[in-house]
Amino acid sequence: MTSPRQWRVPFSDVRLDEGDRAAVMAVLESNWLTMGPRIQEFEEAFATALGGAVSAVAVSNATAALHLSLAALGVGPGDEVICPALTFVATANAARYVGATPVLADICSEDEWNIDPADVERRITPRTKAIIVVHYGGYPVRMDEILNIARRHGLVVVEDASHGPLSEWRGRKLGTIGDAGCFSFFGNKNMTTGEGGMVVTARADVAERLRLMRSHGMTSNSYARFRGHAFGYDVVATGYNFRMDEMRAALGISQLRKLTSVNLRRSLLVDRYRHAMKEALPTVGVPFGDWEGPYAFHIFPVLLPAGYGDRADLMRRLADAGIQTSVHYTPIHWFADFTFLKAELPITDGLADRILTLPLYPSMAEQDIALVVDTLRDFL
Repeated sequence: MTSPRQWRVPFSDVRLDEGDRAAVMAVLESNWLTMGPRIQEFEEAFATALGGAVSAVAVSNATAALHLSLAALGVGPGDEVICPALTFVATANAARYVGATPVLADICSEDEWNIDPADVERRITPRTKAIIVVHYGGYPVRMDEILNIARRHGLVVVEDASHGPLSEWRGRKLGTIGDAGCFSFFGNKNMTTGEGGMVVTARADVAERLRLMRSHGMTSNSYARFRGHAFGYDVVATGYNFRMDEMRAALGISQLRKLTSVNLRRSLLVDRYRHAMKEALPTVGVPFGDWEGPYAFHIFPVLLPAGYGDRADLMRRLADAGIQTSVHYTPIHWFADFTFLKAELPITDGLADRILTLPLYPSMAEQDIALVVDTLRDFL
């Protein structure tokens, strides 16, 4: 068996502390492992962190969060859902899970890799039911324009805020602006539960449907029955098993306490990256390069110069130097299973094969950034 590569600078580096471990151990020692008190505590703490005006529903992952959001908002067969092409495949798959068709929209520019509101409006048809916006890297979409479009056309808006926990747009936390907001707690996210996600909404009717659909459409769960609050249950809706367990909820509570400091550390590292790139690699683009604000700074993507040759070879050479990189993202319509989504997306298609995502994580040192930038300069 091949031994794992020893990275000098990995792409991401998860560090769990004693508080994280103690939180999980306390659950194991309690002998109540799923849909218990930690779930409710995590949901309440997360809603409070977002300003307290929303209900939060913990789920198994962000893909489930997107799926449930569309289902709870009434999106279904025959409908169309507009979303960006430059995103993880789960965004478009969520539309397919409810029987709808994803319709891909372009990004704003080579400097702003969020969905373009003007292109969204151009793609609206009588079948359009929803818009999914993705706050790429934790940088906010132009939500005023998106909300105006949604109001004019009677559409619902789902925010994929997987990259943006505690990021803000005009003083409002991302995920709290549309009809529903979805978050990811995957292993490389700003806060992690390994696998896990959250849906938030200010709409009481949507929150009620989310809670039902998360757990088979059942009117009570086993913990409520254990506590004597119910002695049976009815099934009142088609639902799924998208529940989060108590271990993940406990870890989420612990991680949430550190999220503000984690985001601040990321902002400092991004600032250092920006200055280093400007000095050493002025021909390499840095999207959102002058955006300042209370953002999550989830990833640090760059744009290789126009006409650059073999990105895969560059990534291999960086790997040989001990530096792990990634790509965020391959456009959805470039994948074999999505070639049926015909779309003219000149900006996305024009830059996608030049995207390179550099390492970024809170325990990263400034000398790590210097090593990454200097090595990239040498190879370009």
